[in-house]
Amino acid sequence: MKNDNDLPAAAGSSFIEQTKYHNLLISDQLRGYPAPPLQPAYDPALVRYHLPDPLTLAAGYKADVHQVITERSSIRSYRDKPVTREMLSLMLWETQGVKKNVRNIHTLRTVPSAGARHALETWLLINRVEGITPGLYRYLPLIHSLLQVSVADDIAGKFTKACLDQQMVKKSAVTFFWTAEIYRMKWRYSERAYRYIFLDAGHVCQNLYLSAHSMGCGVCAIAAFDDDLLNAALGIDGISQFAIYAASCGLRV
Repeated sequence: MKNDNDLPAAAGSSFIEQTKYHNLLISDQLRGYPAPPLQPAYDPALVRYHLPDPLTLAAGYKADVHQVITERSSIRSYRDKPVTREMLSLMLWETQGVKKNVRNIHTLRTVPSAGARHALETWLLINRVEGITPGLYRYLPLIHSLLQVSVADDIAGKFTKACLDQQMVKKSAVTFFWTAEIYRMKWRYSERAYRYIFLDAGHVCQNLYLSAHSMGCGVCAIAAFDDDLLNAALGIDGISQFAIYAASCGLRV
């Protein structure tokens, strides 16, 4: 870890100052540039898992929202049993599900996002989910499916190391990773996008806590990770797309 003498002077306060509205450049939206795609392109030849209909599944998990909020806590230990594909489908829907696609310019989802830009991408390290091969997956919210990215040996160990050896990553049924496709937000908000994307991540992770708890699962949010190792493990460049948050999840003990 660096000491104070190695850090840029007042990096945090400089960020706040430079992202105030009076310091912003004109956004690409105001310049008349077309909106970026709603999700990154992918190879259609890769293995995809179509997830069960979440709206049908929701009826099977009835929970009082006030009770769920009261009981919510961070849980780092999980049962050595898989979660079902149905449970994962509902958690993904309730954290990034698309309710409406508006002319392929923006989406309305199950969580709030600045300007409905929804610049987050969801990745999953799957260790134990019924009917799904362990490995790294990317969620495709526009078609509510999982895209298989890698099933390499000891991929869980790679992500555990990137998360500073927090063992709940390896022992979870599934660990969620959220990355920012930052131009999707910058297109409208210029540099202020970097403020909004972290707020969006908080909304998403809190929904995961509540969704998972209603189904007998526990969640622990993870902000302590090596950015470069995690970006490399996900296969992203760390600039146009970068990791900003994670959360382990599994059946409560």
